Amino acid sequence: MNARYRPDMSHAGLPPTQPVTAFDEYGEPRELHIADERPLTIYVDRYEIVTLMTLGREPEFLVIGYLKNQGLIKDLEEIVSVQVDWDVGAAAVVTRHGTGDWEEKLGKRTVTTGCGQGTVFGDIMEQLYDITITPVPLKQSTIYGLLKNLNEYNEVYRSAGAVHGCALCKDSEILSFVEDVGRHNAVDSIAGRMWIEDIGGDDKIFYTTGRLTSEMIIKVAQMNIPVLLSRSGITAMGLKLAQDLGVTLLSRAKGKHFLVYNGFEHVELDAELPAKAGERPPKRLHAG
Repeated sequence: MNARYRPDMSHAGLPPTQPVTAFDEYGEPRELHIADERPLTIYVDRYEIVTLMTLGREPEFLVIGYLKNQGLIKDLEEIVSVQVDWDVGAAAVVTRHGTGDWEEKLGKRTVTTGCGQGTVFGDIMEQLYDITITPVPLKQSTIYGLLKNLNEYNEVYRSAGAVHGCALCKDSEILSFVEDVGRHNAVDSIAGRMWIEDIGGDDKIFYTTGRLTSEMIIKVAQMNIPVLLSRSGITAMGLKLAQDLGVTLLSRAKGKHFLVYNGFEHVELDAELPAKAGERPPKRLHAG
């Protein structure tokens, strides 16, 4: 087998919304769309692992990314196939060597603050500090370009709301954008795609619409991505992990505003901004 190995996978993606009729405050009917949330139970060699609530747009990537980020499968070639069957709401994963000591791993879990209550299995927390993140320089102008480009996405959110979006980015270019009912599902779907398509994370930026919790830092670090950007806030544990692991952490990023909570030394302020209210514009120094 080579580095481009791909397991046998179904192609069971589903539309993310469904049409409904709602009545407004005047009693008038309105034809709208709502997020189509579905349960998907993951079985590995017939062993039930977890049930995820998902839109089901890229279920195979979601399953593979979930297994990777939980530390349950570390070698892609261990996965023989992933088959999703929505008639029974199940994803069947077949491996080469079975589940082994998974019962012990699955017995240790931390319920996280992810939407729908994400879960971290096994000894992920202990393994985190073996990860080395190499910081990358980040220009203010790149942040602004990326935020502008992201305005073209969030298709499901604009149509139906009730979802989170995540993106894998290179500079200001969006390489992959996924929406799901929980941000942890969106992250896992991108992680699965990265694993399948052999995409490295060391020069990438990860964007999320959700808050920056410990779970988000863990997942981004596992993908070896050095920059995490969000339009939402952060938690104290998320900040502590980012500091420990060396993840550049930016939040409240919208329009021209952002806050750098960790890694400010890696951010180059190269964009000209208007003076704050009541202040004079800064003097520019020119070479004589």
